Amino acid sequence: MGHHHHKINRRTFLGQASCAAVGMSTLYNTILNLKTMNASAAFNLPSVPNPFDDYKAIVCILLSGGADSYNMLVPTGTSDYNEYSVTRSNQAIPVGDLIPINPTNTAGKEFGLHPSMTNMASIFEAGNMAFVSNVGSLIEPTDKDSFYNGSTDLPLGLFSHADQAAHWQTGIPQDRVATGWAGKIADMLNSLPNGPASNPIISMNISLSGSNVLQTGNESVQYTLDREQGAIGILGHNAFQDNSWLESDLRTEAVDNIIDAQYQDIFKKTYTNTIKTARDGNIQFIEALNNATPLQTEFEICSGQPYNCLSTAMEMIAKTINVREALGMKRQVFFVEYGGWDHHDELLDNQATMLTEVDNALGAFNNAITEMGLQDSVTTFSISEFSRTLTSNSNGTDHAWGGNMFVMGGAVSGKKIYGQYPQLALGTNLEIGNGVILPTTSADEYFAELAMWYNVPKSGLLDIFPNLGNFYSVTSPDSPIGFMNM
Repeated sequence: MGHHHHKINRRTFLGQASCAAVGMSTLYNTILNLKTMNASAAFNLPSVPNPFDDYKAIVCILLSGGADSYNMLVPTGTSDYNEYSVTRSNQAIPVGDLIPINPTNTAGKEFGLHPSMTNMASIFEAGNMAFVSNVGSLIEPTDKDSFYNGSTDLPLGLFSHADQAAHWQTGIPQDRVATGWAGKIADMLNSLPNGPASNPIISMNISLSGSNVLQTGNESVQYTLDREQGAIGILGHNAFQDNSWLESDLRTEAVDNIIDAQYQDIFKKTYTNTIKTARDGNIQFIEALNNATPLQTEFEICSGQPYNCLSTAMEMIAKTINVREALGMKRQVFFVEYGGWDHHDELLDNQATMLTEVDNALGAFNNAITEMGLQDSVTTFSISEFSRTLTSNSNGTDHAWGGNMFVMGGAVSGKKIYGQYPQLALGTNLEIGNGVILPTTSADEYFAELAMWYNVPKSGLLDIFPNLGNFYSVTSPDSPIGFMNM
């Protein structure tokens, strides 16, 4: 199953060009056009003079390694469960162990959640969570015949961890590019004359997992926080530690003198400006946290792996949202990676442990957001490079394609399962071998729905997601999938 040739047309070429690190033409023209448009026309919100007066955040959780999501959301009707059980064999979860849920839009089909997902089941039943079924990285709609006969362009490096993880973060599955869709959103919104008020030294994009492609734009980069300590400053600088020794004062003064000096050399100037922005951002962030009223919600303390602890990361995100006004933020995108889902072995035990952590983290985060009164303003969603084979490899499962994602928040049209949940029998029109399921919803549709809720203008969607037009018309009055209340 090699990589097939690309069909290039003018729209596709321009869309791809806008995403290249050096190709800003289409995005730039879009921004220029938007600058001349009336705000209400540009944003299709005639009753709201400026759509960025409110606060909104999206929180992206990357379950890296390829999460086996057909054990997270399982059909429980007798015939559907029997198909699941036969196909999954020793990786199937007993039907009596699944947590029943009651989706309102599945026409009599019954579903349950993995037994570790108790908080998520409650949030779903309360109407504040939805699932989007069989989502995957796609360039254009693909069926079983076109997959095998080569008449459809397929994602580059299909079934590869590195390539597929990049596809979900860039929205460009036909190429390897250096800019991500959240970075391009920040570029676009920061360039709008009526865009969201932003902090000049702390980015709209905040990462709890270091550098990432998702939040890297042509102009914008992510602001990185440590999961436990938050902002990390320059070692030895007084602003970042309790230290009043004279030696530390002298060292701090020396560092500040170097940073604040004016340099003629362009490389020195660029470097010191970057360091200065980091220093000033750290000072501002620490002051905001120190002056904030602490949240009462308690998060789980992880043992063993603090740097892969989802609860710790979600607590830091909650603390950061809590100081949004002190930092002058109207829009934020958070990214956190929770790795370890490559379960070729010991799937059932590993998944039970890790889903418990996901469930605890999401339960506490939902409580913290509710405590702040921001239920309708914060939307949390999952991505994973691919789901896993429905078939067992004897002790686990292998790399596959389409999978199920969750979306949580008060703005979610919840208690529903969107997309097309596939039959889980082998040999169906979506099963392409070894229990690999062809996606029926593209990642672009999933992301575009979130971007529209975030108030990215429809006129800019194709610049951010150049393949979106193969699945959704931006002139449609409807949203791509429907899981967000716009």
